[in-house]
Amino acid sequence: MTLEKLATDIQASADSEANELIKAANKEAKAILSEAKARADLITNDASAKAVKEADQIAREMVASARQANQKEILVARRIELDATLASARSLLGDASLAGRASLLKYLVKQAGEISQGKMVLRPTAIDRSALEDAAKGFSIGNEVEGLGGFVLEAEDGLLSFDLRFDTLLENAWTDQRSAVNQTLFG
Repeated sequence: MTLEKLATDIQASADSEANELIKAANKEAKAILSEAKARADLITNDASAKAVKEADQIAREMVASARQANQKEILVARRIELDATLASARSLLGDASLAGRASLLKYLVKQAGEISQGKMVLRPTAIDRSALEDAAKGFSIGNEVEGLGGFVLEAEDGLLSFDLRFDTLLENAWTDQRSAVNQTLFG
């Protein structure tokens, strides 16, 4: 064998081996690239599913928050309406020209006669003083009390009193009938 032939054989063998290494490297590179793409797709799908799940959760929370805010606004509006209704009732009761005021005072004086114990003093509101001086002949009339109307019936020693002022009667009725008022106003 000549040196030239040996060099050619070595070169051919080296080229063949190099081609095989290149083919194997290309095949491995394709496998690595394929695996990387599969991993990337998996990561993308997982991230997408997680994002959809988070978006759904955020949407549910936003809807719940909006409902809660709406309910709060409704409750606030109802409270404003209830307060306005109570203020309107107070305004009507505080009006000296209220229809039926004299009858109401006579009824309260009658009630006072039924609940009184011993000598008692009738302390009228300023608005009803003159009407009560006429209607409550059986009681001594004392100093005025604050209120929309009516009176406070008090024992002479001050140990016992009955509050028959319109304010107190309205508050008691309001507390007792609030659900009925609510039902009437809001159904």
